[in-house]
Amino acid sequence: MNTYAVIESGGKQYKVEKGTSLLVDRLSAKQGDKVALRPVMFRDKEVVAGAKELEKVKVEATVTEHLRGEKIKVFKYKPKKGYRRRAGHRSELTKLEVTEVKLLTRKPAAAKEEKPAEAKPEKAAAEKKPAAAKKPAEKKPAAKKETAKKPAAKKAPAKKAAAKASSKKPAAKAKAKKAKPAAKKDSDDGS
Repeated sequence: MNTYAVIESGGKQYKVEKGTSLLVDRLSAKQGDKVALRPVMFRDKEVVAGAKELEKVKVEATVTEHLRGEKIKVFKYKPKKGYRRRAGHRSELTKLEVTEVKLLTRKPAAAKEEKPAEAKPEKAAAEKKPAAAKKPAEKKPAAKKETAKKPAAKKAPAKKAAAKASSKKPAAKAKAKKAKPAAKKDSDDGS
């Protein structure tokens, strides 16, 4: 049985075995760097597809080269309208050579950065002093933000009141217009 894995890179999935070379979307790694690929499935004697089990799968590849894909020509055309658009596109790609596909017995340890023991106490003492000084300063801007919100809430009812006042004016004008023609009719009937 062949040992293989299905990996995900750039939103696409690829089936890889040891020694496989594949083209994926451009990766930020330099030429010759080793890259760990994210497995989606692994098959040896059994199929491994669970998230916890996939943490034990190791798929590693080296960056062989960075290159560009074939030019894709795009042409848009609408008949009888004089609409023509022409464009081209070349994808940025990375060629990978798979060096290792295997299932480990346990999850690999996360990489930790080691710092000198002398630097830790100095940093801890330096961090405590500014932290105490920053706390009162943090309270003041928070109080300003709350006061800034209150006037904004008061402005909204004022706009509604203005809208109500403006809605009354046209109604009063309409009543006045209706009253004037009626007065003219009364005077015409009376003469």
